Amino acid sequence: MIKVAIAGASGRMGQMLVAAVQAADDCTLHAALSRGDDLALRLAGADVLIDFTRPEATLSNLSICAELGVRAVIGTTGFDAAQKAELASYAERTAIVFAPNMSVGVNVVLKLLDMAARAMNEGFDIEIIETHHRNKVDAPSGTALQMGQVVADALGRDLQACAVYGREGVTGVRDPSTIGFATVRGGDVIGDHTVLFAGTGERIEVSHKASNRGIYAQGSLRAARFLASKTTGLFGMNDVLGFNT
Repeated sequence: MIKVAIAGASGRMGQMLVAAVQAADDCTLHAALSRGDDLALRLAGADVLIDFTRPEATLSNLSICAELGVRAVIGTTGFDAAQKAELASYAERTAIVFAPNMSVGVNVVLKLLDMAARAMNEGFDIEIIETHHRNKVDAPSGTALQMGQVVADALGRDLQACAVYGREGVTGVRDPSTIGFATVRGGDVIGDHTVLFAGTGERIEVSHKASNRGIYAQGSLRAARFLASKTTGLFGMNDVLGFNT
């Protein structure tokens, strides 16, 4: 049995993760963690921590995981470059799966986007549209940014240099080398993402729409199972799903 600890267990995603662990035949809930808990004490003996909290809290949790040798599945979004580097440093001491989106479906879409971008490398304008609930605090979403990165890498572009995150006023003719992002916030939308390839006379849309947060929980458990045979290293969902083999 995989002994799983859940960070932020009282939140919506945390509750979903707790329920998924309790329903899994090969997992047991080692600890449901909340703010203020003695993490080192509660994590002792756990196999893996699943964390969908905030960047600062996640990095604090990872420092303890690295000390104890507890593996970690990280679905937190909103990390800046320095925080990502700190996260990667902990992977030298324990095994980590880090992905902005744990959904199996989203990660299949990322694979499709790589193929689509390579085929439509000329004559197509690329826009990424994402919609989330009113309470999401970061924008664009981590998933939208990952989609943009996949497309930019496939096209040989630097996403930081070509990304456009908003348009207002007289913007002039669209630069064909850019990748646009549009962010929508409202209601209780769990997460919708569409990448639009707009050419002359045709448009292709690659979309993923989430209707239940359970998809992230199930993907997280798949990542936890993947880590069972690992001791150190930083992995993504491509590794979990076998796309890199």
